[in-house]
Amino acid sequence: MSQVRQIPVWIAFIFCLVSSGCDRSPSSPSEKTEPSSKYRVVTTTGMVTDVTRQVVGQRGEVFGLIEAGVDPHLFKPTRGHAKQLHIADIVFHSGLMLEGRMGESFTQLQRSGKPVFAVTETLDKEYLFSPPNFAGHYDPHVWMDVKAWSLCVNHIAASMAKFDAEHAEEYRANAKAYRAELSKLDDYVRGVIESIPESQRVLVTAHDAFEYFSRAYGIKVKSVQGVSTEAEAGVNDVNQLVDFLVERKLPAIFVESSVNAKNIQAVIEGAKSRGVTVQVGGELFSDAMGAEGTYEGTYIGMIDHNATLIARALGGTAPERGMNGKLKEPASSTGEAR
Repeated sequence: MSQVRQIPVWIAFIFCLVSSGCDRSPSSPSEKTEPSSKYRVVTTTGMVTDVTRQVVGQRGEVFGLIEAGVDPHLFKPTRGHAKQLHIADIVFHSGLMLEGRMGESFTQLQRSGKPVFAVTETLDKEYLFSPPNFAGHYDPHVWMDVKAWSLCVNHIAASMAKFDAEHAEEYRANAKAYRAELSKLDDYVRGVIESIPESQRVLVTAHDAFEYFSRAYGIKVKSVQGVSTEAEAGVNDVNQLVDFLVERKLPAIFVESSVNAKNIQAVIEGAKSRGVTVQVGGELFSDAMGAEGTYEGTYIGMIDHNATLIARALGGTAPERGMNGKLKEPASSTGEAR
């Protein structure tokens, strides 16, 4: 007897809204009833939300679905999120399966004629990582390489220019100005990471979100979990990392704001049982940014925080409050995993 596939309620809700046309919002400039009103732009992660706001400027209101501190790999959309997607004029998501549980909803929306764009979709596939333990899919953590994320900003601008041709030059100008800021950020990150003594230039984190950061800025990376946090780390994963830490005697490893610290704590305890004391260098932002309304709650602030914290904890040189002097806490403390 064949089994009927269970469709999540929120996906069924999207299908119902798309099929019936109820509460339908205009999805192109020509359909808007109030020419002076702002477009409703719906995004997913904080990283996508922030850079989209930089490009859209005053022409739209940008609504992010995934709140600060929430892991997008594990994000479970509600009917409310489905409604937000349905009434959007245009939708941007990260892509590369980062928001894996939302893939079907994006497909349904596209079939209905809604403009839906993955900000990473125009990146050269030769650039992308395809981790051996990620079932043939690409590593989605592209924003860890500032230059690559800057290319995604261009794609957002091009998509908005196509959607709203009347203001195309404005979107392109916004993107150009923001990319100039990102260029300064990229130079800063490269400089502070290069200041770390080469023997200590190894970043150990909770999950494998920093491969693009590694390649862009010349620092090795090790992690307990793989690319997706949906896969639990095993005892062997923890033991292998303990062996590595005992051998290299690194001064610090790092927890992540959106990932449970239990695996990192297990690694610290394992190293301690073998006579090696490892400190927590601090909490990094990986799949989510800081709190909304804070400097760390912006893409630039997120990367500034990470680079400054990593450099200072591993013996490098970086300003205590980061590139712009805006970090809310001095990036230097070490302690235990929480």
